[in-house]
Amino acid sequence: MSVSCKEMRPPLTQEILSHLGLASKTAAWGTLGTLRNFLSFSVDKDVQRLLKAITGHGVDCGAIVDVLTNRSREQRQLISRAFQERTQQDLLKSLQAALSGNLERIVVALLQPASQFDAQELRTALKASGSAEDVTMEILATRTPPQLQECLAVYRHNFQVEAEEDIKSKTSGILRDLLLALAKGGRESYTGIIDYNLAAQDVQALQQDEGCSTEGPWVLIFTQRNPEHLIRVFDQYQRCTGQELEEAVRNRFHGDVQAALLSLVAVIRNTPLYFADKLHRALQETEPNHQVLMRILISRSETDLLSIRAEFKKKFGKSLYSSLQDAVIGDCRSALLALCRAEDI
Repeated sequence: MSVSCKEMRPPLTQEILSHLGLASKTAAWGTLGTLRNFLSFSVDKDVQRLLKAITGHGVDCGAIVDVLTNRSREQRQLISRAFQERTQQDLLKSLQAALSGNLERIVVALLQPASQFDAQELRTALKASGSAEDVTMEILATRTPPQLQECLAVYRHNFQVEAEEDIKSKTSGILRDLLLALAKGGRESYTGIIDYNLAAQDVQALQQDEGCSTEGPWVLIFTQRNPEHLIRVFDQYQRCTGQELEEAVRNRFHGDVQAALLSLVAVIRNTPLYFADKLHRALQETEPNHQVLMRILISRSETDLLSIRAEFKKKFGKSLYSSLQDAVIGDCRSALLALCRAEDI
């Protein structure tokens, strides 16, 4: 049953000030990643160092990690091409032959283009025996439209099938509709204009849909509206109904659908916090989930890993760096710590 809501708007001045510059905050500060272009970059020196690390007496894992975790993805691609030109050998295959285990997987991920790495992670999730919701939602909901388009193009090229077809065969119902809508990349961009009428309509649509057999409004609103608009919808929904949207999701949906919608709400509310929670869960498992740690630290290292670190420390009272130090062992530990970069005091 819907609850009437007469006061839909906060004070106009407060609303405007809270959104000034929201879309360009990251650009104004440059980057919130831990990894930037290496200023003293010399492709020749890096090629020679990697060649020596592979062909010397024993594999020098420290040198390999030092080079690859201190160069941007663009610089790593330049190193890979230069290595091929100078040695007639494929750097990725050479390092795979020299390394093993989790360190090998991290190095492979570091040397792959981002779109190829995402496409492989997406394919693995959609072909795994368990639920595909977690990794699929992470990739579809957190990549920019250009990144997502490139990932899906690589998926089509590498696996000779559209990702959407694999989603259809792996999922059903509202989960399938939700993932397919996200894969289309049709989310609206934030224009800086506050549309109070649309926000009110969306809140009403979510309320009226309660108890109905169709979940269409949930899929449309959650996958098409821009995040700034959705934050407003979430706040107004709580004022109108007296419950947070997450509570409504838990009451209405179950299983993978509930998990997917809660993940999407978390991404919309605070993407760095969403990733901080995933990292914490990966570290709390009996054996750390190296795949999750690797995927997040690599994919966010040039985007917002500093923000993720800050959210991790704020929520869990312990830095991500210290948590990695305590939980991870083996050769991959140094690579993950290098991507994390530093302690947060």
